[in-house]
Amino acid sequence: MIGDFVLHARSGTARGATLTTAHGDVATPCFMPVGTLADVKLLEPRDLHEIGSRIVLANTYHLWLRPGRETLVAAGGIHRFMAWDGPILTDSGGFQVFSLESRREIDEDGVTFRSHLDGSAHRFTPENVVAFQEDLGVDVAMALDQCVKLPSSREELERAVARTTAWAQRCAAAQQHADRTMLFGIVQGGLEDDLRARSAAELVALNLPGYAIGGLSVGETREEMDRVARFTAALLPADKPRYLMGVGTVRDLVAGIDRGIDLFDCVYPTRSGRHGRVLTRAGDEYNVRNAVNVRDFGPVDPDCDCRVCATYTKAYLAHLFRSGETLAQRLLSYHNVAALTGLVRAARAAIEADRWAAFRDGLLEGAHRREPKGAG
Repeated sequence: MIGDFVLHARSGTARGATLTTAHGDVATPCFMPVGTLADVKLLEPRDLHEIGSRIVLANTYHLWLRPGRETLVAAGGIHRFMAWDGPILTDSGGFQVFSLESRREIDEDGVTFRSHLDGSAHRFTPENVVAFQEDLGVDVAMALDQCVKLPSSREELERAVARTTAWAQRCAAAQQHADRTMLFGIVQGGLEDDLRARSAAELVALNLPGYAIGGLSVGETREEMDRVARFTAALLPADKPRYLMGVGTVRDLVAGIDRGIDLFDCVYPTRSGRHGRVLTRAGDEYNVRNAVNVRDFGPVDPDCDCRVCATYTKAYLAHLFRSGETLAQRLLSYHNVAALTGLVRAARAAIEADRWAAFRDGLLEGAHRREPKGAG
């Protein structure tokens, strides 16, 4: 049944489960590649199927501006439009409340954005954001929330929590197609434990199909993010999926899984791929353009079994990047998404075998060797 979340295994606080959606089951822990504009940059749906991706993420704000509701509905929904037959989750535009702060005005009823494309005004309310996502036929719709940059004042965080709760209540009341689209709430509260606890309690009271931990990777330290994510995850129902928004390094995924979190997303693997940065299954990262790779005829990542690693060498990708060939960006984006997808697949196997702690410790040791700057 759509919305079912069945726990299959636990190992410490890590867990393996299956989430049932209208477009198929999602095994968790799961990394969701980001397809903001109904495409995961440089990758086709068949690439994602080959990699083993089960669910992708798109963005309501960006799709609202282009191609727009009418085009997406006329196409038969977002799945047909982008030729992806698996589950799709859409963010609500709440992150743009943070990232486009200079281009929006917020009030108790909703948000007015000035388009980054042409300056036109667009009004987002909890009701029309839910309607838009349901019209697209997505599997998981995020409730409109207020994401606040950090650091922020206590007063601003309190206002954001109150708005996020009120908007989630309005989203739930406005939903028309709960039989095919699950509505997830987003916990806010900055770094304040009592505000996180208040936000979680108010959202859990709505009995939604799932919950996200929002308002992180927006200016806090990694240690602060770790603490707040762990604290917040423990406040959420054990029988529903937990989603940590906007993290996508090996270290962050492993730490998140260890907190009992199920779903993750980030633009980091594809963005890194377009700029020559390799993510490895062991947690190391490096720039393939570096001179040391020019005559290295080994695979990009010896621990990865993806098609790129089986076919091409570091030397070849270094040559492509140094020559300005766009194939380089495509191949490395493919590998980076495959590396994280393979990581969570291996994590599920470790959880099912009740050997999560050893798996976690081995990967975190590798991930600490060379941590990237600004990965959030």
